[in-house]
Amino acid sequence: MRIALMQAPPTITPWRALNRLSDAAAEAVACGATLLIAPEMYLSGYAVGREAIRERECALDDGLWAKAAEIAVKHGISILVGGPELGGYNTVAFFDATGSLVSSYRKTHLYGDMDRDLFTAGDALSNVFEFGGLQCALAICFDIEFPETARTLARRGAELLLVPTANMVPYTGVATRLVPARAQENGVAIAYANFTGPDGTFDYCGLSCIVGPDGEDLARAGDATGLVLADIERDDVTRVRADLDYLSQTRTELYG
Repeated sequence: MRIALMQAPPTITPWRALNRLSDAAAEAVACGATLLIAPEMYLSGYAVGREAIRERECALDDGLWAKAAEIAVKHGISILVGGPELGGYNTVAFFDATGSLVSSYRKTHLYGDMDRDLFTAGDALSNVFEFGGLQCALAICFDIEFPETARTLARRGAELLLVPTANMVPYTGVATRLVPARAQENGVAIAYANFTGPDGTFDYCGLSCIVGPDGEDLARAGDATGLVLADIERDDVTRVRADLDYLSQTRTELYG
């Protein structure tokens, strides 16, 4: 399966964001990708203020979400994208190439005062679902910084974690150190899609990456906008876990 990450500039208006998403979907299809991943809160923008986010939030079958599903259908590609869900949630939704909602997830670990002021925390980790021959699960930004998130999803059967993010300077080590560590210690591949560039008081650091289950980069961006592409197969996960499977050797009775 070929994955495309959309390393995008910050969203100013939803309509511009949708146009860019459509352009990225067309480019991803031309590159042979079957999945396009956009950043956290891509549809509405992140640092746009409470009023704008409340105006733009909607149910997953309506508004901006429905427009994203239409883009998936138009270009014949599955899309994972972030935005505000009705009820005050920071959500990502996975639409397949027919526009059907395959899975969605509400961010459970809210980062900092802004996140906690704007959003309601989700109360459950992602489900695990099949796509492209792999068992997949979702997380959002700060979630992946907690070892328990990736470990729990891996123990539930996930082989590929899909992680839209809005990570900023100076926290570049999340992308360069923590994401590879989460991949290697759980034998999972991770696709991590970030914004790049200034956004209000934030300066998004880019560094979107697709990391193999051995913790090695398959593809990584710098700070430029554009697509990041790599292939992931179940055989990659099987091979790594056959060599060193931390999941089967954990001793949970010792850990409290």
